Amino acid sequence: MKTYLYNVFLLMACAVAVPLADVCAQETARDLTLGQARELALQHNKDIAKSKLTLEQTRYDAKAYKTNYFPRINVMAADLYSTNKGDFTIAGGHLPIYMMNPATGTYVPNVSVAADGSYTLNQYADFPSQKMDYKIGNIFLGSVSLTQPLYMGGKITAAYRMASRGAEMANENIRLTESQVILNTDEAYMTAVRTRQLANVARAYKKLLDELMKNVESAVRHGMKTRNDQLKVQVKLNEAELAIQQADNATRLSAMNLCHVIGLPLNTPLQLNADQFSEDVPATNAQTGDLSVSARPEAAILQAKTDIAGQQVKLTRSDYLPQLALFAGYSYANGIKLAGSKLLDNGSAAVGATFKMPLVTFGERTYKIRSAKARQQIAQTEQQDIIEQMQLELAQAINNFEEAKTELHITQHSLQQAEENMRLAHQQYDAGLEPLSQLLDAQAMWQQASADHVNAKCQLQIAHTKLLKAQGSLNY
Repeated sequence: MKTYLYNVFLLMACAVAVPLADVCAQETARDLTLGQARELALQHNKDIAKSKLTLEQTRYDAKAYKTNYFPRINVMAADLYSTNKGDFTIAGGHLPIYMMNPATGTYVPNVSVAADGSYTLNQYADFPSQKMDYKIGNIFLGSVSLTQPLYMGGKITAAYRMASRGAEMANENIRLTESQVILNTDEAYMTAVRTRQLANVARAYKKLLDELMKNVESAVRHGMKTRNDQLKVQVKLNEAELAIQQADNATRLSAMNLCHVIGLPLNTPLQLNADQFSEDVPATNAQTGDLSVSARPEAAILQAKTDIAGQQVKLTRSDYLPQLALFAGYSYANGIKLAGSKLLDNGSAAVGATFKMPLVTFGERTYKIRSAKARQQIAQTEQQDIIEQMQLELAQAINNFEEAKTELHITQHSLQQAEENMRLAHQQYDAGLEPLSQLLDAQAMWQQASADHVNAKCQLQIAHTKLLKAQGSLNY
């Protein structure tokens, strides 16, 4: 009797504290703590990799917009070769000869003017007709220009600030993705821990039935018990065998799911550490009634969206404000032969300023600005609504965490009571004061209490992780 009770309590202790191992793994299992699982998941997750690339992209976009503050220097060159060639003739004629007018001291043509306004050249020189050949040949054009914006109505500043806020949003999105990955990893890890511990509970329960079967068979052989008792125990043993098979299947599937989450081959044997979890989970600021969600990445993303909408209003308004810029340039041309001589072979420089401002838009300016302001108000309303939803989520997470703690304490007491009830039931059965069914019920109650305790421990850890995520303090 003493030996049997010792074995019972030894099995119960093993059901709770037995080291976790892959029940079907034949090779050495890989030790894996929750922290290591999180690290592997963060390294493996493709969404995080995409979020980091998005952050890199937005940072480059912001740098690109910042360059609009600086002058633009452009170089242009063009070269054209044409076989076009030809000639043209300048008609000849008489050129008047000018003479000094002593009265005025100026030169006047030596002509006689008639009453009708016609004139006759008194003296003239002959100008022969000229035939000119031309050839296009090779033409080269080149220029260097510099443009410096002085005032663009705030367009450059607004665009740069929008791009900068976009980079901040991308950075917060990385935090958001990482927190979700950590939560998924914790759920997968704790599910694997739970299924393995439940498998251990099922085996411990079967060992209790095996020990009871030995005692009942011995009692039947000595005529102290009926064969009906032996059959009742056998039925429970059959049910225990099925429960173990189901628990082993759940253990394998949960291990495969955990390997999938952390990026390991699905058949990798794992040695999980359940001793790292304390039943006394530390409190958080949210448990004191603080429902602030300002630390959450979602809150920062919403604020950035609202700020971008505000900058969009400024960007829209800038299209209808004065725009002033300075420019300077130098150009060079070479080519075209006329009468055997090159016509173009020189350069020129130019400086100036440009000013632009829309005067009449028939209401377009007003409509577009009002549209941008409406989008800003939509973003502000969405921000307020989602912030309230996150506060509700945080309040629910606090309630779930407190309920999980209460449930754990209840299952602890229930397990202690089930152990004591099973001990008393066995004593009563051995003394012939209770039927076998009472003892079997007590053992089944112990199995259920053990399973409930395992579930409560794992659920508390998951509830704590969800609480940290809802509060915005879930970090690796």
